[in-house]
Amino acid sequence: MSRMLTASECAAWLLAHDDYLVISHRRPDGDTLGSGAALCSALRRAGRRAWCIDNPETISLHRPFVTPYLAGEGAKPVTPVTVDVASEGLFPEGVTGPIPLAIDHHPSNSRFAENLCLAAERSSCGELVLEIIKALCGGIDAGEAKLLYMAVSTDTGCFQYSNTNAATLRAAAELIDAGADNSELNITLFRTQSRARMALEGRMLTGLRYFRDGKVCVNTVTLAMLAECGADENDCDDLAGLAGKAAGCVISLTIRETAPGESKVSARSKPGVDVSEICAVYGGGGHAMAAGVTLDCPPEEALELMLRAIDERCPGL
Repeated sequence: MSRMLTASECAAWLLAHDDYLVISHRRPDGDTLGSGAALCSALRRAGRRAWCIDNPETISLHRPFVTPYLAGEGAKPVTPVTVDVASEGLFPEGVTGPIPLAIDHHPSNSRFAENLCLAAERSSCGELVLEIIKALCGGIDAGEAKLLYMAVSTDTGCFQYSNTNAATLRAAAELIDAGADNSELNITLFRTQSRARMALEGRMLTGLRYFRDGKVCVNTVTLAMLAECGADENDCDDLAGLAGKAAGCVISLTIRETAPGESKVSARSKPGVDVSEICAVYGGGGHAMAAGVTLDCPPEEALELMLRAIDERCPGL
């Protein structure tokens, strides 16, 4: 079982060690990458040697944000720290334990690290890292503000998801005051899409399926669909929000074929329905209204399994 640390205790632990490798999770999003890069920057400002792991699944949209912090030739990190990683199953390729410190905001965290700084009430890991950096360095610089704005905004869907709260907006305002250009970042992160992505969204919306009297809405994205749209991994960031826009939807599932015989399920829900419990049936997890699981089967089989789990955990939906 992990020893629990507050943000200030986490900062003290970080100051007591050195030579960090900051680790993001598999299929990294803006929160794990932005939070990790900002922490790496702050550790360097605090006089520590720190690098971010070169996560091979980083998409082209996010790579420029993290490139200055990647571990290159000559780096000799010996102290791994995970950021926004909920379980060992989310470690990127090549990463194994033990992990001395984890920084996270997922209530389903498996307590895999020796020390854990967990803030399950936070909408993003970026909010927690902001507090850690302030304890570590006394404040944040403009570069860290930019990275943390990416973290906070992407995990809240540009402040549209139901996990957004007053603390989230106060953190965003603090980051803007510290130098984050929210206008430029919002255009880059949320208002620019490739033609392939737009074609893929069109296919997903026309192929949306409804179950349980329209309360469960499902998108499936196959490898064939990606090929037909000319889309690749760079076009698949944050697809999970589309299905949940349908009127009457309570639970939405986005089931993406990531390899032959493998499907990644992203589940979203309205308040009052805990999709992390549904995903936990097959070893997944996350937040109450945003969770996921990877299943070793094609998308149609994954759909049947998820509908079965919904019936089991939400009878009478």
